[in-house]
Amino acid sequence: MNKQPQSPENTPHQGLVQQLDLMIRARYPLLYVVTAEEDPVEEVLYQVAEQQEQRKLLFWDIVRGWDDNGADKGSVMAALGRIAKAAGQDSTIFVLRDLHPYLRMHYPYSDKHSPIVRELRNLVGKLKTSRQTLILTSNVLELPAELREETTVIDFPLPDVREIDYLINLLVVPSKLKVSGLAKEQLIKACQGLSRARISRVLAKALAAKQQVDDTDIALILEEKKQAIRQTEILEFFTTKESLKTVGGLENLKQWVRMRQEAFTEEARKYGIPNPKGVLLVGIQGTGKSLSAKTIAHEWRLPLLRLDTGRLFGGIVGESESRVRQLIQICEATAPCVLWIDEIDKAFGNITAGYDGDSGTSRRVFGSLITWMQEKTTPVFIVATANNVQILPAELLRKGRFDEIFFLNLPTESERQDIFKVHLQRLRPSRLREFDLGLLARNAKNFSGAEIEQVIIDAMYRAFGNNRQDFTTVDILRAIEETVPLAAIARHQIQELKQWAAEAGARTASKDTHLAEELKQYTIQKGIGPLEVD
Repeated sequence: MNKQPQSPENTPHQGLVQQLDLMIRARYPLLYVVTAEEDPVEEVLYQVAEQQEQRKLLFWDIVRGWDDNGADKGSVMAALGRIAKAAGQDSTIFVLRDLHPYLRMHYPYSDKHSPIVRELRNLVGKLKTSRQTLILTSNVLELPAELREETTVIDFPLPDVREIDYLINLLVVPSKLKVSGLAKEQLIKACQGLSRARISRVLAKALAAKQQVDDTDIALILEEKKQAIRQTEILEFFTTKESLKTVGGLENLKQWVRMRQEAFTEEARKYGIPNPKGVLLVGIQGTGKSLSAKTIAHEWRLPLLRLDTGRLFGGIVGESESRVRQLIQICEATAPCVLWIDEIDKAFGNITAGYDGDSGTSRRVFGSLITWMQEKTTPVFIVATANNVQILPAELLRKGRFDEIFFLNLPTESERQDIFKVHLQRLRPSRLREFDLGLLARNAKNFSGAEIEQVIIDAMYRAFGNNRQDFTTVDILRAIEETVPLAAIARHQIQELKQWAAEAGARTASKDTHLAEELKQYTIQKGIGPLEVD
């Protein structure tokens, strides 16, 4: 049964309808629409068909054949044969669903697919001079090199704020929609990044449970979003609770974050302030890079998406590029948001030296990612962290990719005291005054924030194992004595990081005058000249 299109004036896709109509009138021969949702795409295509009288719209898939007569089931070549035989003066849009397995020109490769690609090339030549257009729809992009020049790829986006509002009003009758004003804005924001089908399901679930949709359903929608994003296998949705108060030290970074707290508001846009692009946090393990990413999202009240760079690279050729497209689509649909790229050096280190060993996949993925980072207009703030920054490509570090590069050094004595205070305040708030924070900070020289947290945990185990009522300063001091900090092992790495930070013009995340002077000395030695550091 043919789907009936919705009234054009009531749908939010008029921009896409006009774009497709223009391409068809300009006789674009082959369009490829990438989407995981068939129904809304086909509703758009019905609207496109209605833009001109006598324009026909025909759908085909491998199981059911053509929707008007059921012919050519199970045969792609037969379906292409019908298009080839169609009268050139008839205005017709042919839509072939899920043709991507037959366009896959890599392992597992089959010679039987070659005639399909060849016939598509033949059709392209015919369609250029006819009033017919061929549209491929699929949830993944598979495009052999032979067709790239003549194919126009269109990404069907996830719903934006306007469309989500439209869907909520369409699916929930006014008497059962118990949200308005700020609550409705929060409901819409919670739905960002979800597909139309998922939004429909979660609203239906709310209606089935209590016969209405209200602000209590926001938590339900956020849980659905976590599931949806987790299923991408490349992104993870974080609910952050860490605030700047839970971070010891890093005062310069904190100040930078606070100054941009309202950067994504409507007031900032009216003022003419551009959206912040992102920051690169550099330092050895345990200095608070990951924690800082979480606190930025919490402080700015934005959703946090963590990119798993390891899963970004698929085992099949072409899959990695498809995952980058998916990553960008979800981030832009969820915007404003924070994208956390943890240990970016492990994903893109040494690719310019040709050590990737994956036939250029890493370079292509990297190229797509940095191009988007440079040109994106949506408010997606990127927080990238790196331990071994020296192996990163220079293109990633140039101006325009990040607003700022921060170097996170080992904490100073005063910062170590703050870190001890943060952890002990959380674990033993009533006993905080019993601990000698100054003594602990002096003895934990060259300890990172993560190591300080660990020695406190070790002290707790020590007291608990000896059946004592609670742990004390002495227990923590003994744990410090028994711990060899990473700094003692990674002295060379730390010095290299400092040198790199000085040469790259990175800002110090902490108000550390000794470090500032040290970085200045590096710049003088290299002949870079005086460098402003905090």
